[in-house]
Amino acid sequence: MHIDQRVLLFLNGLHWDFLDPLMYAATRMLIWLPLFVLLLYLTIRTYRWKSVTVILTLALTITLSDQGSNIAKASFHRLRPSNDPTLAEKVHIVNGYRGGQLGFYSAHASNCMAVAIFLILLLKSSYCWLPAVMLPWALLMAYTRIYLGVHYPGDILAGLFAGGIIGWIGAQICGYLLSFQTQKR
Repeated sequence: MHIDQRVLLFLNGLHWDFLDPLMYAATRMLIWLPLFVLLLYLTIRTYRWKSVTVILTLALTITLSDQGSNIAKASFHRLRPSNDPTLAEKVHIVNGYRGGQLGFYSAHASNCMAVAIFLILLLKSSYCWLPAVMLPWALLMAYTRIYLGVHYPGDILAGLFAGGIIGWIGAQICGYLLSFQTQKR
């Protein structure tokens, strides 16, 4: 915990006033709507009618990732740095945003990595550039949580790891369902 706090204070302390609104905006999913629309288009273009299976499996993957984070938060009861009385005054907070009470592990990091891994595994053969877009996106989303002072680096690493596993499992299930649909035709 001591190392996690020190790394957080170092990384969170590397803030610039001009980046505050950008990092605050970047952590909001709505700003990424054009990326999501592009990914939806690429999925439909690649899988045609089978894209329904891909989209439903992705939705299930995101749900599992998000709920896994909620279960971990309820189990570990680790306060976010922004809500920890011993750290709250030392952490750079943007726009008064402090997140929820508990922080281990980061749902943002988990969900974004789950989406990235899922889509990379299902679309990379058609779009070789996808990993170069999706992995930096997931890592940026994860870093914004440290920048905003609402997660420790350990929360982020655990979220990225959990999301990566959940995304991989979701892609495997989706691949199985897609191959099953192909066999039935």
